[in-house]
Amino acid sequence: MRILSLKPQRLPRRPLLLPPPPRPLLLLPLLLLLVLALWPAPAGAHVVAPGADLRLAQTIAGAELTITVRGVSRTPAPAVVEIEAFHPVPDLPVELTMRSTETGRATRASVRLAAGRAGPYRASVQVFKAGPHELEVRTPAERSVLPVRVLVPVTSPWELVIHGGFYAAGILVVGGLLTGGTSRRGPAAAVRAGALVGVVALTVAVLSPRLPEPVPDGAAPVAEPGGGGRPYLVGRFSTQPARPAAGAEFTLLVDLVDGSTGRPVDDLVPHHEALAHLVVTSADGTYFRHLHPVRLGPGRLAVRLRAGRPGRYLTHAELERTGSGGQLVTGTFEVTSTLDATGTLDATGTLDATGTLGVTGIPAGPATPPASRAAPVIVPARPVAGRPTTMRIGTAGRLQPWLGMPGHLIVRDRAGGFLGHVHAAPAPARATALAFTFSFPAPGTYLAWAQYVRDSTIETVPFTVTVGSEGGT
Repeated sequence: MRILSLKPQRLPRRPLLLPPPPRPLLLLPLLLLLVLALWPAPAGAHVVAPGADLRLAQTIAGAELTITVRGVSRTPAPAVVEIEAFHPVPDLPVELTMRSTETGRATRASVRLAAGRAGPYRASVQVFKAGPHELEVRTPAERSVLPVRVLVPVTSPWELVIHGGFYAAGILVVGGLLTGGTSRRGPAAAVRAGALVGVVALTVAVLSPRLPEPVPDGAAPVAEPGGGGRPYLVGRFSTQPARPAAGAEFTLLVDLVDGSTGRPVDDLVPHHEALAHLVVTSADGTYFRHLHPVRLGPGRLAVRLRAGRPGRYLTHAELERTGSGGQLVTGTFEVTSTLDATGTLDATGTLDATGTLGVTGIPAGPATPPASRAAPVIVPARPVAGRPTTMRIGTAGRLQPWLGMPGHLIVRDRAGGFLGHVHAAPAPARATALAFTFSFPAPGTYLAWAQYVRDSTIETVPFTVTVGSEGGT
């Protein structure tokens, strides 16, 4: 009789073969990459990022100021307001009031500009919530009400995907490795799942610059697509008094209304660090001012001026309205003669804040450039209409950005019907020249003014350019 042995036998060990992950999981990262690559990148033109600084130039009380409202990352919080002045700097007290246009809640601060000191001057005002505000800048003779929208960043859902994905991937991978001694399929599945989650999080992190930003707290309502933009504004220039006299201070007013409804326009976009760039020139071009009028209220801008000579003056205002792009508004006004008791032209008297005759620091025009300054170098020497012309302006001292640019070139034709404005090519702070490239639209003689800031002083270099035609002179 044969006895069968029931002794268990050891089977040969085989390598553990885990089932491959489902194909949809393998395709998920690829699909995510494809979607994000095709997703349109957010537009950045005139978008004020949450927490970013707001800079606005103002010509107020005879001084050229740049007012900077530092961004905040939360509310309530103090907001720092900086004021930088350009020479000549007057001795000037400035009162600041930050007011929420939704609640009316306001806080105040004050600074005092010291004669000859450019600053920056700093003050702190409290903001209690995100959203639209007004910053009132008041001097003894003038006030300006600047629109300020306080934006507070919010957490992006993509950040949650990135941080949450890496956190979950780490837990799954570590957990799978720690349980490897008690389970065969469990740890492998956990490691694979963790790797997959990590790949997704890494993909989102790499492509995060192309992802749409979340709407910050306090942002303005977005216009419905397909609206066609807003109508162009209509601008009208006037003076107070209606017939300003040479040598006497007067106020130039700019009234802006909607081209369709006729209502005051109150949606100007800050353009090159200003709500409006105003250029005032005499008909012959001997008088030139590049100004940034104060905002008195919705649709009304103003600036105080003084013209040394009677005659016809031209006004050109560059502005930009939300949804309508850039626009140039033009006008004219007349300055009459003023004779003193001796019968000679008095070009020194000005009207002070009380309306009596006094003397202020408002200049009648730019200072004459030093005779030692080299004449601009123009290439080609004989510019041709419709072709680029490069103008190199020699500088001295330490260059500073002004209105967000290293330099500005303003060009006007003789008649005053055309005005062009271009910026200098980027240049290092120690550069000795600025280069401007401009294409003149038609043959003729053009008046040009190059401007840059050196050691907190705005320098103006006037010159003329004669432009010929193709194949002619």
